[in-house]
Amino acid sequence: MLLMLMPWAQAAQMHTKETQEVENLQEPLYNPFVERYVMDELKQLRTDMNDLHVEVTKEITNRELAATTRAVSYATDTITYFFYLIAGVSSVLVLVGWNSIRDVKDKVHVLANTKIDEVVTEYEGRLAKLEEELNRKSRGITSAQKKISQHQDIYSLWLKAGQEQVLSNKVEIYDQILERDPENVEAMTYKADVVLDMDEPHWAISLCNQALRLNSENSHANYQLASAYAILGALDKAVQFLSKSLDGAEGNAETIFQDPHLVNLQDDQRFISLLRRYDTDFQAA
Repeated sequence: MLLMLMPWAQAAQMHTKETQEVENLQEPLYNPFVERYVMDELKQLRTDMNDLHVEVTKEITNRELAATTRAVSYATDTITYFFYLIAGVSSVLVLVGWNSIRDVKDKVHVLANTKIDEVVTEYEGRLAKLEEELNRKSRGITSAQKKISQHQDIYSLWLKAGQEQVLSNKVEIYDQILERDPENVEAMTYKADVVLDMDEPHWAISLCNQALRLNSENSHANYQLASAYAILGALDKAVQFLSKSLDGAEGNAETIFQDPHLVNLQDDQRFISLLRRYDTDFQAA
């Protein structure tokens, strides 16, 4: 009995130790795992949409072909009955001496050819529309496949950027993302964060302004603008953009207070008041 309890006690002790280590963590273990989950869900959704497009296209095609088959069968039966009717009427007319058999035959041929031409023209138009619709859906499926491939490439670059330690290499990776998706606001703001670490505040301001033109409510872009203006000593603008960034956001004011990019604001009462409104538990040193 004692031998059975010892492994359990050791497992409980290890679990307690790991729980304490997790509770003492100051930063997330690895944010890209969360992004990986989201991107996998997005990829699966796009794949399901692609499959749905294919199934719908097949169903539409089968229905159109079935309808065309029924219509052609109906037209054939109609023309056959029409021939029978003409033959019967022709026989009666010949018997009464109104027209010769040759005249009746010529008229039947003319009427039959006219009817056939009308039916063929109608269904040629329908088939042309069906072909156009299939081509349109095919282009849509091809476009969706290209977008899925593009998102896979971008996701790989995000993972690579998260693991890269050299700042200049990070900038190059974000440039590759923007080359594939020029309106990727997140890539612009993360690139701005890196160039701030490279002591390039003017470059960061340009990137954030581009991001805000695409999304004026982006809090990350406003925060990076506040950091850039704080580094440049433009404290009024720094407080202004920081206020926009923190509006409605949630987080730790202590972390913002200790941000090295905002060190020039630490003695500014407006900055301290803003952090207190943002986090009621914040107490400046």
